[in-house]
Amino acid sequence: MTLRLPEDQSEALDTMAEILELPVVEVVRRAIAEFIDQRRREPSFQQRLRHSMVRVQRAMDNLSWPDRGEPGTS
Repeated sequence: MTLRLPEDQSEALDTMAEILELPVVEVVRRAIAEFIDQRRREPSFQQRLRHSMVRVQRAMDNLSWPDRGEPGTS
């Protein structure tokens, strides 16, 4: 994975990693984990997630084969 950052963010990330005595990739992993954890705790995110799951299920239902089976089977 490649991550492109503005120069100021890249410098801040490098500095943070140096101060914490961690590899940059570990600081990024921890930041992503924290972001995901924070979003999971938000009721509005959970509501949007449920809405998305309903929408995906509807699309899957529309795209699946009829009850008669897979194509080419009778």
